[in-house]
Amino acid sequence: MTERIDRGGAGISVELWRLALPVLWLGMVGAISFIEAPLKFQAPGITIPLGLGIGRLVFTALNAVEGAILLAYSVLALWPSACRLTGRRLAIWLGLIVVFVAKVAVVRPPLNARTDLVLQGADPGQSPWHYVYIACDLVTLALLIAAAVTSARAARFSAVADR
Repeated sequence: MTERIDRGGAGISVELWRLALPVLWLGMVGAISFIEAPLKFQAPGITIPLGLGIGRLVFTALNAVEGAILLAYSVLALWPSACRLTGRRLAIWLGLIVVFVAKVAVVRPPLNARTDLVLQGADPGQSPWHYVYIACDLVTLALLIAAAVTSARAARFSAVADR
């Protein structure tokens, strides 16, 4: 049976929250990293420094929201009476943590330093860090799809068991 959080008589399944959070995160990363970021440089009048400045603001906000969602997902992963953090779920959860920390602590600092140089008028040349960030986002997307599928299956199984 699935753990339920009772809020004013409405039962909200922990499993459904475990599904909703990865799907929300997946949509945000997909929309910002793979749609907004490349398209902003095609807008009329957008210069490289302006696009990089906008990108830094957008990705700082995205990373803050990703951190909040990861924290909420971690709380649900460790929910005392519904903790099913074994095998695949454990690997997915730890993977999300590792990739998020790598993006924020390892990849973002050199990207920010490069953006600072461009904003000061320098030409730092090519950088592999954008590709590393894209790779991190692709891994994040794969992990989030796995998390959503795992939670959807568990929610479906719980719904059948509750009948």
